[in-house]
Amino acid sequence: MVQPISSRQGMTAANPPQGRVASIIVWGVAGLGALVALGAAALWFHYGATVFFEMIAAGISACF
Repeated sequence: MVQPISSRQGMTAANPPQGRVASIIVWGVAGLGALVALGAAALWFHYGATVFFEMIAAGISACF
């Protein structure tokens, strides 16, 4: 009977680093989202709601 060239043990060893990279990406995106939300809240409290919404609208209109 022909034996496989690679064993299953060698294939399962490569999976944990992929999971670690995915976890780092997810935590990085979550951290970035938290910083954006914190920055938006800081601008809201500093400038007030009206100026905050005008800044957001000006930024969106500048993109298009």
